[in-house]
Amino acid sequence: MRPDARPTTLLAELTYRCPLHCPYCSNPLDLARADAELSTEDWMRVVSEARALGVLQLGLSGGEPLLRKDLETIVAHAHGVGLYQTLVTSGLGLTRARAERLRAAGLDHVQISFQDSETENAERIAGIRSVEHKRTAAAIVRELGFAFTINAVLHRGNLDHVGAIIDMAASLGADRIELANTQYYGWAMLNRDALMPTRAQLEAAEPIVEAATARYKGTMQVLYVLPDYYQMYPKPCMGGWGSVYLVVAPDGRVLPCQAAWQIETLAFDSVRDHPLEWIWQESPAFTAFRGESWMQAPCRTCDRRTIDFGGCRCQAFQLTGDATQADPVCVLSPHHGLIEAALESGAAVASAAHRPGDAPDEPPAYQYRGPVRAAAGA
Repeated sequence: MRPDARPTTLLAELTYRCPLHCPYCSNPLDLARADAELSTEDWMRVVSEARALGVLQLGLSGGEPLLRKDLETIVAHAHGVGLYQTLVTSGLGLTRARAERLRAAGLDHVQISFQDSETENAERIAGIRSVEHKRTAAAIVRELGFAFTINAVLHRGNLDHVGAIIDMAASLGADRIELANTQYYGWAMLNRDALMPTRAQLEAAEPIVEAATARYKGTMQVLYVLPDYYQMYPKPCMGGWGSVYLVVAPDGRVLPCQAAWQIETLAFDSVRDHPLEWIWQESPAFTAFRGESWMQAPCRTCDRRTIDFGGCRCQAFQLTGDATQADPVCVLSPHHGLIEAALESGAAVASAAHRPGDAPDEPPAYQYRGPVRAAAGA
C-alpha cells in the first residue's frame, strides 16, 4: 500500500440482528449481542472520521440495518458530510413510511437480497416467509427513485435458477443485479458441503449469465462473481489487505474486510478506544499484511504477488491456521489439496442427494443461523 493511500469505502455493520436465517450468512458464528452495539453518537462520530479519512461511499449493513431505530439519524448525518450511501437490506421492515423518511434523510441507493426466483425455495433458504415483503419493498424503492440493486447469493440450492433470478431482477426494475457465488466464511463454512455447487452447474450457468448480460445491456447491469474454489488463482483480497476498505462491526471493532474477524492471531482495535485514522494508519491488524514482507513461499517470489497479493488472508487462516500462507485456492499453494478435498466432499453430498432413477433431488440440509437477542431501545 502506498504511504498516502486512503480508504474509499466504509461498511457500517450497524447490527448483527436479522429476521432471516440464511445458511450462507458470513457473520460470526458467535454473534455479538445487540446490547454491545455502538450508540447513535458513536456511529455519527465514526462516519465523520471516515469522511475526514477520505471515504466517499458508505454501506449501511448488518444483519438487518432497518432494525436500528436511529437509522434515519445516521443517514442524515452521513448525507450532511457528503457520503454516497447504500442501504443493504433484506427488505423486511422497509415500509413506505420508512423508505420516505430515509429518502428525505439523504439515502441514495438500496440493495435488497433475494434468495431465489422460486418462492418456496427462496423462503426455505431464508428460513422465513419473506418473498412478498421483499417484492413490496422493491416496488417502493423503484417508486421513490432510489438507485436499486438486487443481490442474490448463489449456491447448489439455487444456481440452476440463475437465468430466472436475473429475469426476476429485471421485472422488479433493478438497475443492477449482483450474483455472488457463496464465499465460505461464518455460517457458509459450516454449511459448505450443502452449498457447494457442482462443476456441471457452474458450466451450465456461465452461458446463461453471458446471454443475460448481453440481453440487459443498457438497462440493467449484471455482475457475476465467480466461485473461489473452482479458480486456478485467487482473487485479489479487497484490492490488497487494508488498501481501500474499512468495516466497522456492531461492537466497534474495525476490520479490513467482513470476514477478518476469524483470524484469531489478530486483535482488531475498536473505535471506542482509538480514532479511525490511527486504526487505518498504524494499528497492528491493519498493517499486518500490507506490502510483501509477510509473504512466505511461493508468494514471496511469485510474479502474481502484486496482482492477487497472495489471495485471501481470511481463507488462508481458516483453512491452514496461518494467515501468512498462500490462499489454498491458488494451484501453486502447498495446501491446494484442501480445496480439492472440499470439492470432492461437496460433490459426494450432491451425488448422494440424487441418483439416476431416484425421486427428484432432495433439498440440501442446512444448519440455520439462530436469532440474536435485541437490546432495549436499539
